[in-house]
Parts: sequence; C-alpha cells; structure tokens
Amino acid sequence: MTSSSPAASLADPFYYLVNFQYVLGWVAERHGDLLGDEEQVFLSAFAALPRASRALLVRMVMRRGEHFRTSKLVYPEIDAEIRAGSENSAETGDGGAALAPLVAAGMVEGDPALTLATLFTQLRLPELRLALAGEIRAAGLPASLGKAALLDALAPRGLEARPLAAWWPAAPDRVVHLTVMAACDRLRLMFFGNLRQDWSDFVLAELGVQRFERVAFSADSRAFQRREEVDAYLALHRLRERLDADEPVATLADALPPVPSDNAWLSARRRRLELALGRQAERAGEGELALGLYHQAGWPVDAGSAEARIRYLRLLERRGEHAEAHALSEALVEALAGGAPGEAEAQALSRLLPRLRRRLGLAAQPREAAPAPERLELCLPASLSLSLGVERAVGEHLHRDDAPVAYVENTLLIGLFGLLCWEALFAPLPGAFFHPFHSGPADLYREDFVARRRERFDDCLARLDDGRHERAILSTWREKQGLANPFVHWGALDEALLSLALSCLPAERLRACFERLLVDLKANRAGLPDLIQFFPQAAEGEPRYRLIEVKGPGDRLQDNQRRWLAFFHEQGIPAAVCHVRWVQPA
Repeated sequence: MTSSSPAASLADPFYYLVNFQYVLGWVAERHGDLLGDEEQVFLSAFAALPRASRALLVRMVMRRGEHFRTSKLVYPEIDAEIRAGSENSAETGDGGAALAPLVAAGMVEGDPALTLATLFTQLRLPELRLALAGEIRAAGLPASLGKAALLDALAPRGLEARPLAAWWPAAPDRVVHLTVMAACDRLRLMFFGNLRQDWSDFVLAELGVQRFERVAFSADSRAFQRREEVDAYLALHRLRERLDADEPVATLADALPPVPSDNAWLSARRRRLELALGRQAERAGEGELALGLYHQAGWPVDAGSAEARIRYLRLLERRGEHAEAHALSEALVEALAGGAPGEAEAQALSRLLPRLRRRLGLAAQPREAAPAPERLELCLPASLSLSLGVERAVGEHLHRDDAPVAYVENTLLIGLFGLLCWEALFAPLPGAFFHPFHSGPADLYREDFVARRRERFDDCLARLDDGRHERAILSTWREKQGLANPFVHWGALDEALLSLALSCLPAERLRACFERLLVDLKANRAGLPDLIQFFPQAAEGEPRYRLIEVKGPGDRLQDNQRRWLAFFHEQGIPAAVCHVRWVQPA
C-alpha cells in the first residue's frame, strides 16, 4: 500500500467534505479497535446526515473555536445544495436548513449558555456596548473603554453564563456551539499521529504547495496501538494548552497523566512538558516545584532530557546548593565517559563544574583549551547592514569570480545529507509512515531512529567511499524536486550550487560531517556556518573551500556553533569566524 492522497479536487466545491470523509474512512478502517462509543456514534450519525449538513459541520470543524454566529455560517455551495433539494429556501443564507439536522443530532448546540469571555469573542465592540449597556452603567465604566479593558473591568463581577438572547435580546443572529470538536480532534490525531497537522494539508497538497514522498506501508501501520496512548497524547496536549493560557504550574503538574511505560515517544513527550512546566515554575520563583519537574524530566540519565538535567544543576547552583550540584555533575561526567550524555550536555558541564569547584574551595582541574578558529576582521560600510544584512554583505565583499561565495547556513551540508540518504530517511519501516502527508518519518528524533536504519545509512554513506555520491545526490535532486524532506530546503539549493559543492568538498569530509549528524540529528542539524567560499582553481593539496561564520558587532558564537567549529578543527575542515565592524562614510 502506498501513501497516496485522496482524489478530492479543488474544482469540487465540496472538496473539504471529501477530504474529511477520507480521513474518517481511513481511521475507521485502520483504528477501529481504538474507537470508543463517542467516536463510533459520531461516525454513524455523520454518515446519516444530508450532504449540506455534513458540509456545514466540516466547515465549522475546520474553523477556529467552537462557537459560531449563524450569520458567519454562510457558504455558497451549501446554500446551492439546499436550494437544489428543496423548493423552500427561506432558511438559506444563515445556514439554517443545514444547521437544523446538526442540532437535532446533538452535534451542535443551538442556544448555548455563553460565558462573558465567550461573548467577547463573538461580538464586536459596538455590539458589546449594546448587549452590556446595563452592566457597563452598573459598574460605572466609561463608554470609551476598548474591548480588552472592558472585559478586564467586567470579569470580576462574576456574571453568569447565559444564552445570547439573555445577554442581548435584540441580537440580530444566534450563536451556536459545536459539541463534537473533541471527537474530531481525536480522529484527526489518529490519522496524522499529531495535532500539528490539520485539514489544510489536503489543500496544500492539492494546490501543489506541498508535495510528499509516497512511501509503502502496511494496512496496520499507525501512530497508536492502544487507546490509552491516544488518551495520554490528548491529555498532554490539553495541559500544554493550559500552560500557554498561564494556568498555575502546580495545578498542571498535579494533572500530568501517566503514559504507557513501553511507549518511548510518549514518554519523551511527557518529559518535554515537564521541562516546560519546570521553566515556568522557575520563572515564577517556585524553585522546589521547578526542581521536582526538572528531576522528573531529566532522570534516568539514559532516557531523560539533557536540558532538564542542566537546568536542574544550574538551579541548584543559584540556590547555593553547591555540594549537591557538584556531586550530581561529577556523576554526569562519569556517565558521559560511558557514552550517555551528548555534546551539548558535556559542553554545559565543562562550564558548570569549574564554577562549583571554586565555590566549594576545591582545587581547579586542568581544562583543555578549546581550539580557536581562524579569525577574519572586516570593516564594511554601515549602509550595507540595512540593504543586505551582515551575512550577505560579507558574502558580497569576499566574492570573486574565481572564488564565489554562497549564503548557505544550515541548508547546504544538511541538504547534501538529505539527498544522499533519501532512501534511508524514507525507508518504509513500521511506525515511520502511516498517512499520505508525512514530510519525514514520524520517528525522526526518537532514540532508535538511526539504529533501526543503520545498514541503510551505511549503504548510502558508502557512496562517498567510491565516488558514487555525486551522481546519486544530483540524480535525487532532479527526481525528487519539491518533495518534502526534513533536511532539504529546495529554495536554498540549485543544481549549480550542488555541482560546485560536490566538486570542491572532499568526500571524506562530507562523510565525517554526515556521521556527526547521525549522532544527534536534532541538535546537529543547526549551528553550521553562514557562508561557504569555493576555490575551484586551488593548487593541488590546497583546500578548495572554506566555511565562514559571520558575526556582527556584539554578536557571539552560540554553543552549537562552537561545537561545529571544534569538530571542523578536529577534522581539518577549513572554517573561519568573520567579525564585522560597520563604519560610517567619511
């Protein structure tokens, strides 16, 4: 089976309904054992609705929020459908004829009680002044208050929720409430395996704005194997929304759901939320709560978040708990020697431990000085900072016909990797692809991603050993042009740049960079230098390229950039840091 797209066409005015029904059918076929009574009832009731009502429901599902004014539920294709099926079209124009079956089926609440906050989302400011005139007078508020200030002033009065007609008897239309959004979100989650993607992916694919690789997968390929996994994902997602809405961290921490112990990616998702909660608690001055959340997210070492562990240690340091921080840091260094933490964690520990030793009065340990990259100094006209930006200004200054410069940042080396290793990245492994809209494998940043594909990556990288890589990369660039790939930014790469890079970059250096990428794809895909300068006519034995990181006044190297520069030094890859000073014309 291949991940082909549904046959909906934007020429069909009901394309969105076709796409929605495609998702429902897909989920019912592949996830039937994960569906509860609520979803089963929804699927049956939805199928029984008239097409106009199904279309209106989908229109509502695809919009923001769950409350809608009936005057905003006007769609020409739905009105045309109703007129075609009935001589009496009196109810068209506000979605009435299409809305009634949805209300009857319980999918839409026709006269819901509206909280004050919901009322403010539905009415414009002049309408609010009419609807709330009595409350405004009773509160002694000036008529000139803006919408946000008016809500802030009325909220403390504790006004009870009521239907729109009770708020505003003269309201020109109704507000209705969609009651099935939770079921639709659950179905969308089971289809996409995440809630980042939505129904617009169908439209973007149909328009050709986004195109996806077709990957073979079995009928039982899916993101979730048990209903409790879906429940855990949704619970974590709702908590993240509540965190973004500034609910108290302690309340959210108490509501953290358990996740299946054998589901590594859900466990990682929970750790990311614990880390976010810890950061918020720390900002709010709740140190003990932050420490607890960081510890939950960071340990055990072989499965926890490195960022959470470093934040835990830094918070201990700020609280003056230096002995505990030192003991834990030393333990992490030992774990590092065993291969547990990554480069970023090792870098952070190398800075933290000397400070802790000084504060504890311990002898300083010798540190190996980091190699200093080649340094370039440039003075450029200040006018270029506005017209070009610092990176492109340096690129134009250094560019020569015999030594061209390209602005590539995190696109060239990463793109070469993505093109060379296309087959490994899109290997049809279980759990990697399970719907037609994957821009990359679903398990891309999971701990076992590379291990599951090690032989495939080895086969791809072997092309660097015998010179087959140039043809493979250029062939893939032509054949896969425009298809989504998490490592290939098509707008930044053209065939001329790729050909020049492949003729100047030694294969053994590319292999070293690609192997480093595979150690930590998420962390190492960023931090690469801004520019590359090519020297196609360089004498034999001289480098035919150099990488250049550009820094404007006051700009400093980021940690991931320092790690890449240290790696380049270790590998003998020519790289420099160009420091720019802007000068005014005399």
